Amino acid sequence: MEIKSVGVLGCGLMGSGIAEVCARAGLKTVVREVDQGFLDKGLAKIHGSLGKALEKGKLSVEARDKTAANLSGTTRFEDLAGCDLVIEAIVENLEEKRRSFGALDGLLRPEAMLASNTSSLTLTQLAAGTSRPDRFVGLHFFNPVPVMKLVEVVRTILTSEEAFDSAMRFARAVGKEPIACKDNSGFVVNRLLVPYLLDAIRALEEGVGSVEDIDKGMQLGCGYPMGPFTLLDFVGLDTTYFIANIMFDEYREKRFAPPALLKQMVQAGRLGRKSGRGFYDYGKK
Repeated sequence: MEIKSVGVLGCGLMGSGIAEVCARAGLKTVVREVDQGFLDKGLAKIHGSLGKALEKGKLSVEARDKTAANLSGTTRFEDLAGCDLVIEAIVENLEEKRRSFGALDGLLRPEAMLASNTSSLTLTQLAAGTSRPDRFVGLHFFNPVPVMKLVEVVRTILTSEEAFDSAMRFARAVGKEPIACKDNSGFVVNRLLVPYLLDAIRALEEGVGSVEDIDKGMQLGCGYPMGPFTLLDFVGLDTTYFIANIMFDEYREKRFAPPALLKQMVQAGRLGRKSGRGFYDYGKK
């Protein structure tokens, strides 16, 4: 199946980025939000991103205008009915995702595909609640979506070979490098990354080193572009805490259990860049 039109559920941080790369790739793209205020904010983010790409010489005026023409927004599920593929990128809540897929399932054509951008939930529990589990895949993009090249393409035991192949072709068509993953919590990247980040917090708790020295050690010693605490602040400590809890519930292994310090920082509202303070203080220069 050739994917020519895409629907995106959610126009937040991830949804707006997914919608942008789809529209830039020449696909008719409809992004849906729960109300007009959230939709306007998300669309403004996309147009701002296109403007920055134009200023930096990474996008021509013609390409920007074509992208804008490919993109539309809505607050209605019905406006996604003609899409070949709908990608869900809403809040990481199982019941909310199930409700959204339920609303879409009866609207889409029988051959249309569904996908989730979840980073931690297993997909089988979402796919099994639809009438098209054979055409349900994971498409896990990475933030910031317009910049990051990777997409994890996830197949469940119910996904057909045809749907999986279509998803891999779609990822390449929007300029990404796909990797194939099994349907396990965290897939490839978060299964390896989350324990590393949690171990860094445990090392800090145990007095192994300071925030700055642990970050510098991993940058200069391992060649990482940023240290674990800088990355934690960028991702969001609340997001990391939420994902770690989901993965611990799935695997029941200590390496996925969130440390006490992480929980305390989330409770204190120190969430990273988004709140102005996490392991670093972003109110200071």
